[in-house]
Amino acid sequence: MKGDLPQGWTSVPLKELVGDGVFTDGDWVESKDQDPNGAVRLIQLADVGVGRFLDKSSRFLTNEKAAELRCTFLEPGDVLVSRMADPIGRACIFHGSPQRCVTVVDVCIVRPGPGRAEARWLTGAINSPTFRRTVEVAASGTTRSRISRGNLGTLNVPVPPLNEQRRIVAKLEALQARSRRAREALDAVPPLLEKLRQSILAAAFRGDLTKDWRAKHKDVEPASKLLERIRAERRKKWEEGELAKVMAKGKAPKGDEWKAKYKEPEAADVAEMPALPEGWCWAPLPTLGELARGKSKHRPRNDPALFGDAMPFIQTGEVARSGGRIIAHSSAYSAFGVAQSRVFPRDTVCITIAANIADTGILQFDACFPDSVVGFVADAGSVAASYVELFIRTARADLKRFAPATAQANINLEVLGKVAVPVPPQAEMVLLVERVERAMALVAAIASSHCSTGGKLQILEQATLAKAFRGELVPQDRNDEPAEAMPARVWDGG
Repeated sequence: MKGDLPQGWTSVPLKELVGDGVFTDGDWVESKDQDPNGAVRLIQLADVGVGRFLDKSSRFLTNEKAAELRCTFLEPGDVLVSRMADPIGRACIFHGSPQRCVTVVDVCIVRPGPGRAEARWLTGAINSPTFRRTVEVAASGTTRSRISRGNLGTLNVPVPPLNEQRRIVAKLEALQARSRRAREALDAVPPLLEKLRQSILAAAFRGDLTKDWRAKHKDVEPASKLLERIRAERRKKWEEGELAKVMAKGKAPKGDEWKAKYKEPEAADVAEMPALPEGWCWAPLPTLGELARGKSKHRPRNDPALFGDAMPFIQTGEVARSGGRIIAHSSAYSAFGVAQSRVFPRDTVCITIAANIADTGILQFDACFPDSVVGFVADAGSVAASYVELFIRTARADLKRFAPATAQANINLEVLGKVAVPVPPQAEMVLLVERVERAMALVAAIASSHCSTGGKLQILEQATLAKAFRGELVPQDRNDEPAEAMPARVWDGG
């Protein structure tokens, strides 16, 4: 190993490097030992980040219990190493706390003896890709990887001269400060992108995205005419259906009195609604198509007899992860499952009303789903499924604006029935969907680029650490005392 190191460096097992310092596990502190009013803070795995103390824990024990357990108290500058994933072998420096602190058993305390190693250097060495891979190889466990303190102590750490350690640490800290600033800038992007998505949707349903189109098409048929046709077609279908039922019994209706049983959809309550662009109008969602909850009557719902390969079965999580288009499914109903459910056609807008409230996705195939999902099936020739799906995203963010008749904050079938939809002329509706989807595609491209940049930054950080612990980050100084020439007591305990 020493032959692979830069001139003046050596390689020493971690335990030997610590020497007469402290190299110990945390303490076996059980739940019954803890006291929320205690004066001693218990540092946990969640507090140990990669190179950063995360300061998350809020568990305590009394001074008396700490004395009874013979706990090792932390000191500022101690290096904390996680002996358990995720990830295993991460290290940080403990900088102190208002309370006295101890650690749980899976957090190893490393306190190098005087003149042996800089704590900042040692933390970086343990977090370096090479050492972390060594830890992973030495670890064991089936569910969660763990490394024993004994095995951790046998792993070699590269040790440069003390002066070179300090130069490397100074350079790393300068580079890491730049990396942190870049990370902070990247972290600000996702919330901004989400605001941009909401702004695009809000602008679309205010009519802002198609304002230029309206200025050039002032003679277009208004949406009110579209709604008249929808209502007329719906009534005609109802009458045809009722007539078919009577005729199937061998009878013929007398007069037209039976037609009075038809119930027109309720008009939208627009008293508190925002003004719409010219040619647009408000319409209750049920006016534009059928709203119905999914169906799964059989109990238990996980009965193996329900499942097979006859029909895709969609659940709330798949709607939430769909990104607006449901193109895959993880399970399917058998013929028995289909018989106790309902098949919704392709282009149904799925709206979750449990677990993930008001997530949406459009079916790209016929499917069944449970009653935790509401399906909207648009009337032929009314509105595009994609228009309704985009609008529900907007309604989810500001439901009371579009359903003022309800005080509920969540979306369910009753609330959805009261949601009013701003309906533009059909030609404008098609253009609006195209422009929203184009804008959303640009946002998605930015999000993808952001994700890629974050990954590259992580690779750069790891590459920087690797260079540091190969001796390639700063120039060497011939005047530095070689690590092997340190006093004999450093390496052999003499």
